[in-house]
Amino acid sequence: MKTIPLILFTLAAVCPGLVAQKQTPPALKTPKQVLFDFRVERTSAPPKIPLTTQSSVLSKVFRKYLTDESKCNPQFDASNGTDPLKAARNAGQIVPSILDMAAGSFTAAGRPETLYVISVSECNASHADNFGTKRVAIFAGQQLIADVDVDFKSTIVRKTDLNGDGIDELLMASGDMHQGVLTETAALLDFQNGRVRVIEDFGTVTRTLVVQGHRVARQRFQLFPFLTLCLARCRGCG
Repeated sequence: MKTIPLILFTLAAVCPGLVAQKQTPPALKTPKQVLFDFRVERTSAPPKIPLTTQSSVLSKVFRKYLTDESKCNPQFDASNGTDPLKAARNAGQIVPSILDMAAGSFTAAGRPETLYVISVSECNASHADNFGTKRVAIFAGQQLIADVDVDFKSTIVRKTDLNGDGIDELLMASGDMHQGVLTETAALLDFQNGRVRVIEDFGTVTRTLVVQGHRVARQRFQLFPFLTLCLARCRGCG
């Protein structure tokens, strides 16, 4: 496999109060920090979530759903509506599953929470729909406190707390295959107060040519700087 470099996400912490640090003389430069290096091959395995937990999570997120795609109603047709996927969700014509999970404090500082990434898998979703919407559900114990759409992002790449406020952010990615090219995109999100917010959308982070199931070449991109991370909640940011 031929690899074409590069991609590095770096953090230039220049927002006042964003990262707790001592004042440095103007002549000294703040060292760049790597958020994530997509040049490095990464492997991941599906999280091992007990079936009872999966059932409990999905039952609290969805009013009704199917447990097998063979149970999808072939007569269901929402093509005339403005949002066929929403119509499928409202009709319970979905086969949801949990793709990923993370523990942390996502909506409020210091509160132990569990975040689940869910593939809704609407029965009428096609390749053009990325085979269905993706959602994040956040629980504090057994209580569902956030349920938001994450624009087809399906993988947690990294959990971090960049500004040290006790609330975790997530670097999330999604992939799409088109004409033999697998494209991966990524974005940094936060879920403070139960609302999803895109801190930075990085767009394409890897592009891989696939021929007969084999990766032939990969292109990765370099972004400098990663981000002047002035969050909306950071006082003093313009």
